[in-house]
Amino acid sequence: MNLHRKGRAALVLALVVVVAMAFRVSWNALRDIAGAIGADDTAARLYPFVVDGLMALALIATLVLAGRDRTFALRVLAAYTIASLVLNYVHGLVPELHGRTVDWGRLADWDPANWALVLLATSLPVGSIYFGSDLVAKVLHHRPTPIENTDESTETVRNRSSSDLTVSTPVPITRNVTVLPRPVAVGFLKSTVTAKPIPATEQPTTAPIERRAAAAESPRPRSATGRVPEAARTPRQKRTPDELLDEARKATADWPDAKLTAEGIRREVRTSPANARALRDTLRAERGAQVA
Repeated sequence: MNLHRKGRAALVLALVVVVAMAFRVSWNALRDIAGAIGADDTAARLYPFVVDGLMALALIATLVLAGRDRTFALRVLAAYTIASLVLNYVHGLVPELHGRTVDWGRLADWDPANWALVLLATSLPVGSIYFGSDLVAKVLHHRPTPIENTDESTETVRNRSSSDLTVSTPVPITRNVTVLPRPVAVGFLKSTVTAKPIPATEQPTTAPIERRAAAAESPRPRSATGRVPEAARTPRQKRTPDELLDEARKATADWPDAKLTAEGIRREVRTSPANARALRDTLRAERGAQVA
């Protein structure tokens, strides 16, 4: 563990040295560019810190942030890296910038390219203020995700996997069966000793046992569910058509014609719907013949 920490510290130290040397190389070019766009000596010396310093800040924010904030920091780092590369490239192409003999605001002979370069060089300080403040705010408000202990999580998973069975298998119970010896048939033995009679006072008195008749609970009649089998039905005598007609005549003798319906006849005579309709038609025909 100690060796691992020393290796990380050495790697960070080497990175700081490389970044410092790269900043020194870029510092000369950016200072001359700042002087060419109208900055004084003090501003020209501070100009490299504005560009390359924001690059270092964006790099640190990339290591701290996560998610969308980290993507934003990477974009800022990439944009300022490209801008510093372009300005260093222009400084190498224009020898007049080294001796500061170039006119103010003149970084290229072609006017559109010169305007673009001047706009780039002058907008970098303003962008450093905006993007630097935003990155610092994101870093200060960032809450790192807590890292779970892998050993504890593995132990928890093992404990859960070992207790997956909700009901343990019961241990089979062995019955302790004791075999009793079989009785041996033995003849009656006649005793020669005469039994001594027990006095009446010493004879045990047996109390009469009262017999209590337990009232038998009569079960409730169960309601018939489903179809009653033919064997359990009460036999009913089948009537002939003439008998049905006689019963219908007697039952409907005082009925008006409006009440003479198949349903009424069926209920009164207790027959099937088909027989009730036939009886209705017959009775209506007889009444019609009597009226005629």
